[in-house]
Amino acid sequence: MDVSEIQTFEHDVLVIGAGGAGLRAAIEAKAQGMDTAVVCKSLLGKAHTVMAEGGMAAALGNADRRDNWKIHFRDTMRGGKFLNQWRMAELHAKLAPARVRELEEWGAVFDRTPDGLIAQRNFGGHRYPRLAHVGDRTGLEMIRTLQDYAVHQGITFHMECTALGLLKDGERIAGACGYWRETGRLVVFRTKAVILATGGAGKAWRVTSNSWEYTGDGFAMAYEAGAELMDMEFTQFHPTGMVWPPSVRGTLVTEGVRGEGGVLLNSRGERFMFRYIPERFAAETAATIEEAERWPDDPQARRPPELLTRDVVARAIRAEVKEGRGSPHGGVFLDIASRRPADYIRRKLPSMYHQFKELAEVDITRQPMEVGPTLHYFMGGVRVDPDTQMSNVPGLFACGECAAGLHGANRLGGNSLSDLLVFGALAGSGAAAYVRGLAATPKPEPGQIEAIFRQATSYLNRESGENPYLLHEELQDLMQSLVGIVRTGEELAQAIERLQELKQRARNVKAHGSSQYNPGWHQAISLQSLVTSAEIVACAALAREESRGAHTRLDFEGEREEWGKVNLVVRRGADGRPQIARVERPRPPRYLEEIAHATIEDLEAGRVGADAPDEV
Repeated sequence: MDVSEIQTFEHDVLVIGAGGAGLRAAIEAKAQGMDTAVVCKSLLGKAHTVMAEGGMAAALGNADRRDNWKIHFRDTMRGGKFLNQWRMAELHAKLAPARVRELEEWGAVFDRTPDGLIAQRNFGGHRYPRLAHVGDRTGLEMIRTLQDYAVHQGITFHMECTALGLLKDGERIAGACGYWRETGRLVVFRTKAVILATGGAGKAWRVTSNSWEYTGDGFAMAYEAGAELMDMEFTQFHPTGMVWPPSVRGTLVTEGVRGEGGVLLNSRGERFMFRYIPERFAAETAATIEEAERWPDDPQARRPPELLTRDVVARAIRAEVKEGRGSPHGGVFLDIASRRPADYIRRKLPSMYHQFKELAEVDITRQPMEVGPTLHYFMGGVRVDPDTQMSNVPGLFACGECAAGLHGANRLGGNSLSDLLVFGALAGSGAAAYVRGLAATPKPEPGQIEAIFRQATSYLNRESGENPYLLHEELQDLMQSLVGIVRTGEELAQAIERLQELKQRARNVKAHGSSQYNPGWHQAISLQSLVTSAEIVACAALAREESRGAHTRLDFEGEREEWGKVNLVVRRGADGRPQIARVERPRPPRYLEEIAHATIEDLEAGRVGADAPDEV
């Protein structure tokens, strides 16, 4: 293979992924004078961010003036079961309002309050109405705004291009290899810094809200390049995905339905969530229907249990179904029809109205929806520095769902979209600062490019091999049954053993046909990242011997104090297997620790956190 003849581009900063995090990172890097390019697997505007519906969390205080960054920070830490990186949660809570207002300045059209301010709605785990929204199409509006702004900044976009691997000069990043999905032509990107914004790996599970792009490419590339991954055992199952018909099972049903007043019912018509209120949230959660009905009109009312954190609601739904109180198709009912007028539902939840009308022949203004848990989000990802978003590999940055730290053991709804804005911007500025500090341009070590391309094309060149589609189905069934919403050590050990076998078989898949217009080849390549990501998740889940947030072990019930003091960090071992280390969490500044553990009453009264700096 003559590497000199392969199509080559040179940039200062290369962003892999064109969702909210990738676009915001590219905008920031370009604003700081960097020659910036974005590589995306699909067409611009088709990123998975468009699937985020409910809103972006930021303590603007428009709906309730009592809201501020301290209460948002406290909610995030409590939702993440105090496993969040303290500094990341602080940065997010402080910077989110400015990033949302910035998006508005760039043209985002938000819903409005009667006073003309950005409207905010209630969401699970948030004390006050905090989610700035555009109906139930907030992610779509974010992408529309960011891509329009980015295009006009002169950023280069390489669309329908899949990244295959990272290039290094010694320990430093020196670029990436990829291929054009349409033609199969190979391409090299020589660059001084790479920002991974590739999202998660939800397509490793059978029932998932994730789109086809979510195959763990960023996790796998970072892992192979020597980067550390963290918190990979925490995979969030969103409580409400569609369960019927089978063709749309797992499709997201926004938490905004519950934020607008929808309630969860079992087959007996009971609002069952009152039976599943954890002790930690009891003081802030309504214990009776009568009390729940007063919220949010009564300032003293506690929020209804349908708006508990996602891990709690997802496990409650699973318990109801398991005990025989589920809906006809294995879920529960989500009812907003009896709670809000039809015109209100169509105005506030237009996507949900059309989604159920067209896909399930259900009119949500007249009938309840059938919903159940669906694999939705990775709390874990590349371990990064909170302020710069750089990994332990010099020149390699990560942001958004691809990075770990902000969400701890469980993400609050709405924190993901503001996460993309806040840490996308920090990644862009971090990469720009890194590039400015380089004394010389990194150059890839000889043989790297050839090795990456030979591996990718081997699936086309061999005479025979297994079907990548069938192996993907095996992987999804394995993860769904053995690494699901609840786990046991025995099942996780079994999953790891089977994943070892699957990993060997995945290396020998065969993609028939040429490299042009070949979806089988795309599947063969994606399968490698999916299997790698799945193995890391299973190994981390086996190592964490407790139940915390989105990670539930039936053989280790409840949170354990010693495990609350450590994060699990994963690196690739010399044998290619995940090597897991328990890394002790540093103590936070005193003011953050006090705020995180304070009562709402003390925070509102200024008895706690009064000396906390508002600047970052």
